[in-house]
Amino acid sequence: MFDRQKKGDRAILVLPHSRGEGDAVRRGEEFAELVASAGAEILTSIPARVEAPNPRFYIGSGKAEEVAEAVRALEADLVLVDHVLSPVQERNLEKHLKARVVDRAGLILDIFAQRARSHEGKLEVELAQLKHLATRLVRGWTHLDAQRGGAIGNRGPGETQLETDRRLLAERVKMLTKRLEKVQVQRDQQRRARLRNTVPRVALVGYTNAGKSTLFNALTTGGVYAADQLFATLDPTVRKVDGLSCGPAVIADTVGFIRELPHDLVAAFRATLAEARDADLLIHVSDAADEERELLARVVNEVLEEIGAGDVPQLSVMNKVDLVDTAPRIDRGDDGKPRQVWLSAATGIGVDGLREALGELLGGDRIRAGLELPLSAGRLHARLKAAGAIAGEAVDEHGWHLDIDAPRSVLAPLLGDDVHAGSLRDLIDPPHAGH
Repeated sequence: MFDRQKKGDRAILVLPHSRGEGDAVRRGEEFAELVASAGAEILTSIPARVEAPNPRFYIGSGKAEEVAEAVRALEADLVLVDHVLSPVQERNLEKHLKARVVDRAGLILDIFAQRARSHEGKLEVELAQLKHLATRLVRGWTHLDAQRGGAIGNRGPGETQLETDRRLLAERVKMLTKRLEKVQVQRDQQRRARLRNTVPRVALVGYTNAGKSTLFNALTTGGVYAADQLFATLDPTVRKVDGLSCGPAVIADTVGFIRELPHDLVAAFRATLAEARDADLLIHVSDAADEERELLARVVNEVLEEIGAGDVPQLSVMNKVDLVDTAPRIDRGDDGKPRQVWLSAATGIGVDGLREALGELLGGDRIRAGLELPLSAGRLHARLKAAGAIAGEAVDEHGWHLDIDAPRSVLAPLLGDDVHAGSLRDLIDPPHAGH
């Protein structure tokens, strides 16, 4: 056995790949970026071809010995494997290499733990970490293995300690789940309030480091932290966007997606992902300078399918056009509607084109007309005002005289069960339309 060091970030990277895997180089570079984001010092990278995973180590025994020699020669204290390992494989590698072993899922969880800022984000990360740790709890007690036999008279402190740890971990998971449910109720109330206000909802999605937060700041005054690193921001941020032809909208910045995102993390980050699932439109941001942008876009769409947002309409945005010497523009589909916008969020060129495209897609048919409401229709008047549908108004003893200027899609949800919505219904769907 060996004593696992609690500190030390001198790392060796192990990069498994198969013979037919064409993006092995890109995966290796991305994993190195993840490691750098976590703050570890990379000593060397060791590729490992894996056609049939070794049940004991995942990588072959010969490759495991090569990694062990590198650990000894470079005095590494951490081995990071670019693949999800089973608890048994992770433990066996630690015994063989005599160094800490962290797989891809554990590394991503560690980065999320460093970056979460909000109370909710921290709870979500801790919950995902505890679920990941539950199957690996035995690793911390390897020095008690000999005392953990199942025979009578051989039940030592190892078993007692593990049982205690598992019980404490289960209690903590239960408590975190309850806290998150309470926070989720609050977020659902906020989301329902936005729905009642009928303000169109937009969510930014895309592969991590594609420039979503920079674009979010360019469209709003959000002041969201943006940096050239993976998972720069985790916590969901929602801001209002003004100046669109369709009227005001709200836009949410969401966590970036990545290949093989841990399922526990996807389940835990319900708040961020719900912003994408409940949106009226997704802005799918891609790095125009990335040669593999189509592959990464497929990864994003796979995650969207997994969280139930696969059917939400998308507007593609090709960001960082300043790096590929491409002019900003709007590409339109056969129906004439915006399909793709080319821009640079960092320099601001083309952002006005995105505003134009959003106005068209969110606005649809715009209705500009007068509307008479009796004084007893105060609830409907308040909802029209909250939706930004009133361009001008006057009031007298007969009621309100309103100038309506809003997209049909904004006005339609206001009908509801309001007994005074008849005149508004005639504006949205005139009785003799089409006759």
